[in-house]
Amino acid sequence: MTLSSRSAFGLGAASVLALAVAGAMPAAAEWKPIKPVEFVVMAGQGGGADKLARFIQSIIEKNKFAEVPFIPINKGGGSGADALRYLKDNKGNDHVIMATLNSYYTTPLRNPGIGVNIEEFTPIARLAEDTFVLWVNADSPVKSVDDYVKTVKEKGAGWKMGGTGTGQEDSLVTALIERAYGLKMTYVPFKGGGDVAVNLVGKHVDSTVNNPSEAIGFQQAGKVRPLASLTMERIPEFKDVPTFKELGKDLVYRMQRSVVAPGGIKPEVVAYYKGVFDKVFNSSEWKGYCTKNALQCSWLAGDDLKNYFKEETAKHQALLKEMGEIK
Repeated sequence: MTLSSRSAFGLGAASVLALAVAGAMPAAAEWKPIKPVEFVVMAGQGGGADKLARFIQSIIEKNKFAEVPFIPINKGGGSGADALRYLKDNKGNDHVIMATLNSYYTTPLRNPGIGVNIEEFTPIARLAEDTFVLWVNADSPVKSVDDYVKTVKEKGAGWKMGGTGTGQEDSLVTALIERAYGLKMTYVPFKGGGDVAVNLVGKHVDSTVNNPSEAIGFQQAGKVRPLASLTMERIPEFKDVPTFKELGKDLVYRMQRSVVAPGGIKPEVVAYYKGVFDKVFNSSEWKGYCTKNALQCSWLAGDDLKNYFKEETAKHQALLKEMGEIK
């Protein structure tokens, strides 16, 4: 064997050895959390966002989709401003994620002083879009939207609509209903959607626009009555409840149920969380939850989710301007 051939042989053997060693090493994309993950919720306890986050936590834990616990942490102050600021302040933190709702768009628009630009955050996945229903107490003489409009016009500011705070989704829905029917009622804020539903049952407010998941238990117990939904078509779980569109008003509003992370995290971290929530989305538990709580399961991730956030931000900016909430 010549010197040159022996050298070539040596290089070839070295290459094979290098490939073998590389194959034995874990890929860079195989990042995993090394401590519990903070699962921030942009709302108080008991509401739709809180229930959803805690249910997701249970799916992850039951099916061992993650090596560490995902721990829900409620930061609903300032219509989610506390949560948004917390996410911004944790830039680059691989162990923080957040469950969002539409205040993800509206709060930074209404309160630019918090210094948050959601385009700096990292989208992980959208799991569903939630719906809204107009509710009254089951003992109320109001049995239809026509009854509702007539009664609210008679009572005016004496009619109390429960909600979770100015600029929150239910306050936008309230404004849409007021504008569509020429109404003016008193908006009463509570800490979360769970409190709103309880106060309707307790007759401390006259109506709400809770998500189905926040009120369906009370409805099944005969405590509250759904009048109409703000959806394109009837909600299968409320097949006898008309949509506002059926009643001649183009009132449709949905709330995204998504997960985002702080800015500045690496692609392998994004890939890990996306993988976890892909498993959640495809689980039988999640499909059942969506059906039971009238959520519309709908997956988005990557650039599609980024574009969705941009489009929804623009829509909410236009809506808030129309309502006089922002300039």
